[in-house]
Amino acid sequence: MRALVLVLDSVGIGSAPDAETYGDEGADTVGHIAEVCAGHGADTDNRAGPLALPNLVRLGLGEACRLAGGRVPPGLKDNARPIGRFGCAREISKGKDTPSGHWELAGMPVPFEWGYFPRAIPCFPRDLIAELCRRAELPGVLGECHASGTQIIAEFGVEHIKTLRPICYTSADSVFQIAAHEGAFGLDRLYRVCEIARELIDPLRIGRVIARPFVGSSPIDFKRTGNRRDYSVPPPAPTLLDVASTAGRDVATIGKIADIFAHSGTGRVFKADGNDALFDRTLEALATLADGGLLFANFIDFDSLYGHRRNCAGYAKALEDFDRRLPQLIDCLADGDLLVITADHGCDPTWHGTDHTREQVPILIWTPSSAPGCVGRRSTFADVGAAVAAHLALPPLSIGASF
Repeated sequence: MRALVLVLDSVGIGSAPDAETYGDEGADTVGHIAEVCAGHGADTDNRAGPLALPNLVRLGLGEACRLAGGRVPPGLKDNARPIGRFGCAREISKGKDTPSGHWELAGMPVPFEWGYFPRAIPCFPRDLIAELCRRAELPGVLGECHASGTQIIAEFGVEHIKTLRPICYTSADSVFQIAAHEGAFGLDRLYRVCEIARELIDPLRIGRVIARPFVGSSPIDFKRTGNRRDYSVPPPAPTLLDVASTAGRDVATIGKIADIFAHSGTGRVFKADGNDALFDRTLEALATLADGGLLFANFIDFDSLYGHRRNCAGYAKALEDFDRRLPQLIDCLADGDLLVITADHGCDPTWHGTDHTREQVPILIWTPSSAPGCVGRRSTFADVGAAVAAHLALPPLSIGASF
């Protein structure tokens, strides 16, 4: 009896009830991608045919979309009854950040408002940057604005290599990002600068400092590498991961999960670069996951490579690539194992801007022996953590109702 939680980063299925507050009323990541693929959207370049996700649809993705938004997106309807249990969930945490979504899935909704940086230029407080430069022995910084990560590297990368001033920027999320060239600036030095920044911004309630290393010699070939590292605020109370670890269970975390939870209760950590490699590591971890164990994985490419870059065709292909591999994982599950596939927020590639979107998320549940059915509209992501805790016979979490 084991449990797996797979978070498809940013794979939202329709605007949340409070989306208007965030300027996201009408956002629908999966729905709008499906419309574009069916030829109903604005951009079908490099894309042929409708969105094809037969395995996710068989688990109930189309019906989860219907619950969330009142319709099944083009290409996601299956005349057969789903073989899994399905539902959707709304978030009760404030904001639409990665930590908020993941913590709430693990039974710890964020009980406070995150801090954010203004859209002014410069966007960071003068004393913060001055102290960062003093403590990290920097000649200064570049950027200091809201920006897309790839765009700001293209704009400032050459100057950064010449001056060794790191590129500091933010977004609509509660985040302080630092980009630096792996060769010219050095990876270890970048991590050290981020550690200092993490200490300095703690009083501002900023959720994450993110190290964004890149390589290349010009805007034509600048490329971010897989050596990204997130420095998150630790969750304010025990999460599902902490409860499982305290109970002596085998815990395996895949991708950036350990960073998101500030390495609290995250057990054996399996890192990889890209969804395909992350899937390989998930299979590797599952092969050694002990009875009563918990596997928690994040698949990042949907968000970082395609959602933020508003690449609808790329996002569609990433979904299809994941779907094709899903049977490999399902075939490895034993009687009594529980698989939950969900998401942490949206990042609609057809939406305005480059930020996350406040959306509901799918809940797709598979166990080899349970009957299919609908678990309905869940009032909090924390119901996922509650269900996993119940399945593993762990002590109940502080919030959430098991489905």
